[in-house]
Amino acid sequence: MAKGKMYNVPGATKPKPKAADSGPARSLITANKRARHDYLIEDVYEAGIVLGGTEVKALRAGRASLAEGWVYVENGEAWLEGAHISEYAHGTWNNHAPRRKRKLLLHKSEIIRLEHKTAEKGLTIVPLQMYWLDGRAKVEIALARGKKEYDKRQTLKEKQDNREALRAMRLREKM
Repeated sequence: MAKGKMYNVPGATKPKPKAADSGPARSLITANKRARHDYLIEDVYEAGIVLGGTEVKALRAGRASLAEGWVYVENGEAWLEGAHISEYAHGTWNNHAPRRKRKLLLHKSEIIRLEHKTAEKGLTIVPLQMYWLDGRAKVEIALARGKKEYDKRQTLKEKQDNREALRAMRLREKM
């Protein structure tokens, strides 16, 4: 028999086509839900984060919070401050401090852009979410402008209106 594929032989099956690769797998660790409520997001960046050994283990256990975190640029470096990564339960005397400042890994051009933008009045850098990307911890940060109280109310009203419209459409479909 000739070498090659034998699809026409009884009992042989064609190999299944591979699923379309949708890119690297992202696994969410934590999200800052208040950030999108309190700020208008203008620009989003993905940054690596410098972590110690026990911090990585605590993140793998999902023990982190970005709720009170913020980002600032100092001496050409970006820093994440106020983010809470709980101490690792099985750590020893060399466990990390839960609220220490952590260096963010960004390209120099991105850091310069963020530094110039935050010099403008009303712009700040907030962490949106922390996730695993190909085994590495990443932080999604955003250049944001604080919302006024009436903007927050308007956003909530729009969400509520959209929910009610979807609910009405579902009820109509059932009839």
